[in-house]
Amino acid sequence: MNHTEEPFLDESPTENRVMLQEALSLQKQAFNQHGQESYQERKAHLQRLKSLLMDNREAISEAINKDYGNRSHHETLFAEVITVADDISSTIKHLKKWMKVQKRKVDHTVYLGAKNRVIPQAVGVVGFIVPWNFPINLSFSGLSAAFAAGNRAMVKMSENSIYLTKLLQELTPKYFKPEKLQFFIETGTVGIEFSKLPFDHLMFTGSGATGRKVMAACAENLTPVTLELGGKSPAVIDPNYPMKKAVERIMFVKQFNAGQICTNVDYTFVHQSQREEFIKISEQWVAKHCPDIQHKDYTSIIDNTAFQRLIDTVEDAKNKGATVVNLSHQPADPVTRKFPVTFILDTTDDMIISQRETFGPILMVKTYQQPEEVIDYIIQRDRPLAFYPFSNDKVLVDRYIQSVLSGGVSVNDALFHVAQHDLPFGGIGGSGMGHYHGYEGFLTFSKLRPVFYQASFSSMKFMAPPYGKFATKVMNLMMKIK
Repeated sequence: MNHTEEPFLDESPTENRVMLQEALSLQKQAFNQHGQESYQERKAHLQRLKSLLMDNREAISEAINKDYGNRSHHETLFAEVITVADDISSTIKHLKKWMKVQKRKVDHTVYLGAKNRVIPQAVGVVGFIVPWNFPINLSFSGLSAAFAAGNRAMVKMSENSIYLTKLLQELTPKYFKPEKLQFFIETGTVGIEFSKLPFDHLMFTGSGATGRKVMAACAENLTPVTLELGGKSPAVIDPNYPMKKAVERIMFVKQFNAGQICTNVDYTFVHQSQREEFIKISEQWVAKHCPDIQHKDYTSIIDNTAFQRLIDTVEDAKNKGATVVNLSHQPADPVTRKFPVTFILDTTDDMIISQRETFGPILMVKTYQQPEEVIDYIIQRDRPLAFYPFSNDKVLVDRYIQSVLSGGVSVNDALFHVAQHDLPFGGIGGSGMGHYHGYEGFLTFSKLRPVFYQASFSSMKFMAPPYGKFATKVMNLMMKIK
């Protein structure tokens, strides 16, 4: 843990279990007593959620900074505050339309006069297990969708977000009653007990290994899950695409939050003839934009364990024959946990860098000659959370999109498809399941309830046994047999 003070000793698993069960019971009871929320109620809750964020944005930014050791204030404002506030505003704007009862077609003439409707309704209480890398974004964006759908929520924060979680626990009661929203600190066993609760839906964001355990726990209660996992998201640069433009867009994302983003560019394919050019231009970009990794705008690695993992990844690659290029020309600092932007080239499959998500400012660089090599390499591995083709050739871009299945795609940039509020966000296969953001988030946390309204007169009464000629004629008509 990266904190200078111990938050508090862990309670026993039994105490945590009781605490969480009581919170869930409170919210479920409130949901059952109140019933479905109106448009006005949902809108008011979304407005309060936005107020909680905006009224306290400076305190929130400082708490995240303490949790990281050093987190760029501007990165927090951009990725946590502005993006989330826009998301909530967009949700409010479209909420009435999303909630509208849908008319559906009635099948067959035997149901003449009847009506079919689909009513979006809240499922009840939604649980969120949130990681540390974007703790506000990944909690409040989910809450925005859950509240739009009319649900109540319990949020389990990361053990690396202690300062922020304490602040949210202090602030939240000023905006929400506990039967609507509660935040929980991870003290050692809270996450395990949390995932065992019989939520009406649970959303987990984190690693694939932990996601499997969460899904197994949810299966015991038949709790529906949305899993937002990670993986190794690739980029590929068409040799005909402007190299300088590709570099500035990839490198911006790679250094943002010190690379600690689940949709970051994990490795990049560069045409074999442009390898040295890619390195040179990348060095120039880093020299201009990240000249001093000790600067407050260059974010720290979250804790000592993560920092050491990056050190080990580089050493493993170096020892196995890879070429390592430190673009910052500054050593990694274990005190501030600042890690330089680093390229690893000439990799082999037995290296750690080839096998695990990097989650730091390290980029594996691979070369290729033909697009088939890129496609074959990617599809032989777990489906990535994101894919980033850089090309002005629409035919080639379409070929990559059709051949490589991923959670999402940004063309000629990286990461920013995640920030589009009208696009669903989610993984596939090893990178997750389910979607949220925008309308798809509303659907994820809603039950689309089908309702059949029978007409005052129903011909079905003539279909009761014993079956005669009329029933046979009707059956033949329904099967379109003349």
